[in-house]
Amino acid sequence: MKYLEPVAHRKFKDRLNGQFALIGKALGSPGRLELLELLTQGPRTVEALATESNLSIANASQHLQILRQAGLVDSEKRGLFVEYRLAGQDVFELCRALRLVAETRSPELERIVRDHFGDRKASEAVSIDALLKRSRNGDVVILDTRPAPEFAAGHIAGAISVPVEDLQKELRKLPKSKEYVAYCRGPYCVYADRAVEFLRKHGRRASRLLEGFPEWKAAGMPVEETR
Repeated sequence: MKYLEPVAHRKFKDRLNGQFALIGKALGSPGRLELLELLTQGPRTVEALATESNLSIANASQHLQILRQAGLVDSEKRGLFVEYRLAGQDVFELCRALRLVAETRSPELERIVRDHFGDRKASEAVSIDALLKRSRNGDVVILDTRPAPEFAAGHIAGAISVPVEDLQKELRKLPKSKEYVAYCRGPYCVYADRAVEFLRKHGRRASRLLEGFPEWKAAGMPVEETR
């Protein structure tokens, strides 16, 4: 094995950590973290990402360029638009690791979640393994409460698309005799909580998936696409 002289070794370590820091810097922005979260649901154009994250197109494009330079996203020209996607599943795992560390180490995070959601214990969260078992037994109807394009890009196998804003008009198609499990983008996405609250208010038995579609997919659970 080749050993470096102290000066050469110092240069190597600085260059090495510089590459790690480049990725850390790319993650060091609430706006860029939200863009990555959106991209875990499927590819998006700059325009769509800007709209969903409440950013200007110029600002969203700038953030995406930083993420691209760090190797976290890829882009492809499709007609008049540029479409972005995660560079790989490892990027999702990186974002999840960041979330898990924050959940363990940040007391403020817990307060923020509690202030926004209140007591989520009443929503009876279902684990991924439990949902898989119940779905195979035909015990539940799985509701994907995300926007329809995200459902088309990929969803839990056997789920039906009922975006949360469409629940009122779709309610008649959801009989009271069934039990429902709603899921959305991830553990801090509000769609599933809102769906459970609405369904229970209208006499349905409902609970939410503890995590979201990206976590389900990362666990190697069955998924489908409709596009």
